[in-house]
Amino acid sequence: MSRLAVLPQYVYPKRLLTNFAGWVAGKERGRITTRLIRNFIRDYGVDMDEALESDPAAYKTFNAFFTRALKPGARPIANADLVCPVDGAISQFGRINTHTIFQAKGHEYTTQALLGGDPALADPFVDGSFATIYLSPKDYHRIHMPCDGRLVRMIHVPGELFSVNPVTAQGVPGLWARNERVVCLFEGPRGPWSLVLVGATIVGSMQTVWHGVVNTTRPGKIREWRYDDQRIELKKGEEMGRFLLGSTVIMIFPKDDLAFNPAWAPAKSVRLGEEMANYRG
Repeated sequence: MSRLAVLPQYVYPKRLLTNFAGWVAGKERGRITTRLIRNFIRDYGVDMDEALESDPAAYKTFNAFFTRALKPGARPIANADLVCPVDGAISQFGRINTHTIFQAKGHEYTTQALLGGDPALADPFVDGSFATIYLSPKDYHRIHMPCDGRLVRMIHVPGELFSVNPVTAQGVPGLWARNERVVCLFEGPRGPWSLVLVGATIVGSMQTVWHGVVNTTRPGKIREWRYDDQRIELKKGEEMGRFLLGSTVIMIFPKDDLAFNPAWAPAKSVRLGEEMANYRG
């Protein structure tokens, strides 16, 4: 049933729709923009009470509203080794089977494919752990650090722009390794780890705090930036990036004695800053 539901996505003009949505979301159109934002808040049940700026009319563009800041203290950071980096819903999490990550029933993909095809980048994550979290339209769309990290490398991997909702995850083989994505590689307290921002239909762009918008253009080839000679260090809970229209984040960690929060389960809603996992050793 899921495969039938996603068949139209193989034929409709996803890139054209995405470019148009990005253009609309970035335009300052006064009362039209405010009306669009108010309708969005109503239709998706967005909680504006927790926003730093709760007045829809204060946002000049839809993108400004979509990437709105939260009030201080709205998302306390748990005393855990790894915290949830976003508001969203758990797609999947658990162990990496050698190089293979579970996507949904009947679907898997590899760490090598996810990270852009370089086997050397995937090697540290053999038998490691992963977590995939989907951000719905109503969610807060800034992405924060699950733990401390020093940025080593960033890779923009071109790809498809399938939707990333749960139905599509169940119906499109290798979805996360097929869609456009930004791979951020860090060195952390327990070794290397990666946070991957996955693009989707109508996701206008992805940006990081150290680079800005990464995919202002889509040249159709892998691009990368190395930061070995810089000290870009971010603390657990600090903002690291944003989605301009929502999507999915995937985290992968090397093999270790890692225990995920026992309250976690696929499809469960989660919030930025809550306990994600702790090391037992």
